[in-house]
This record gives sequence, structure tokens and C-alpha cells, in this order.
Amino acid sequence: MSMQQSYENILEAVGEDLERPGLKDTPLRAAKAFSYLTSGYNKTLEEVTNDAVFPSDNREMVLVKNIEFYSLCEHHLLPFYGRVHIAYLPEGHVLGLSKFARITEMFARRLQIQENLTQQIAEAIENITGARGVAVVIDSAHMCMMMRGVGKQSSTTRTVSFVGEFKTNTETRREFLSAVPESY
Repeated sequence: MSMQQSYENILEAVGEDLERPGLKDTPLRAAKAFSYLTSGYNKTLEEVTNDAVFPSDNREMVLVKNIEFYSLCEHHLLPFYGRVHIAYLPEGHVLGLSKFARITEMFARRLQIQENLTQQIAEAIENITGARGVAVVIDSAHMCMMMRGVGKQSSTTRTVSFVGEFKTNTETRREFLSAVPESY
């Protein structure tokens, strides 16, 4: 069964008329949208970083803040969205700055939970750069808490992942956290 047919079945199951003018092409549009929203499954870390790892003597923290993202909660298929803040401690190599957004996008465009998304980004950056440490903070809002269930419109969630020196060095971790105030 195609994704388009699945959307037709869903619309019929809720009692909609697929011949109604406003729904004429909705199953096809919805299938295309869902394919886009889950396009991260079709990408690899090597593809999105595209050899943009460069030699560098810099050993100081590199911090990229406020990378916006949109993802789908794997529990309800509802959106969650927010901002990602990423820091790493280079060890002979640096990563092209746009690649932080591309890595975030690759993992966010999968059915996901925020806790895993945070960890996946940190581990990917550690793997691709060989960094001494990586820190990732994600602040987001979850439509599954806003549109349904408890209906809390102002709730946000913060997750963190520390790898290497960010996990073991309190001062390094504190420096990072002081540089990334809450996004909301």
C-alpha cells in the first residue's frame, strides 16, 4: 500500500469525503509532506558533512547556537520544534559551520524523541571530528503536550548531552552552559 493510499484510508476513517474539493489532492500532498518530514532516513553522516572536516591547531571551544529544527514525535507523529546549541573541543580538525545545521536536520527529519536527538547529534559530531568533547543542548516545544493530552501551551523541554571533556570537566561544561541561555 502506498503512503498516498494510507492517507486516503485515514481521511475516510475520520469520516471525510475524498471527493470534497478541499481534499481532492490532500492524500498526495500529505504523502509528499510526510516524505519530506522524514527525509533524514535517506541521508548519512558522510553525505551531509561532505568532507568538510579541515585541519586546525585550534583547541578552544567552538560554539554554534540557535540552530532551529522541526521534528516529529515518534509517539504521536506530532511536531516538536526548537533550537539546538552545539559546542565541541577540536582535536586537530574543525568542521565546516554549516554542517552542524545539516547534521541536526538529518537526525531531526526522522521519527524521533528529543532525548535521542540530542545524543545522536553529539555522537555524530564526535565521530566525524574526533573532538576531545562535544556538548549539545536542545530547547523545544512539543505539540503532543500543547495540542492534545495536558494542553500546556507554555511548556518547553531542555535536553543535554555531554561527551568527552564536557562530561568529565566541570569548568568546561559550566562555560558551555553559561553561553546557552534558554531559547524560550
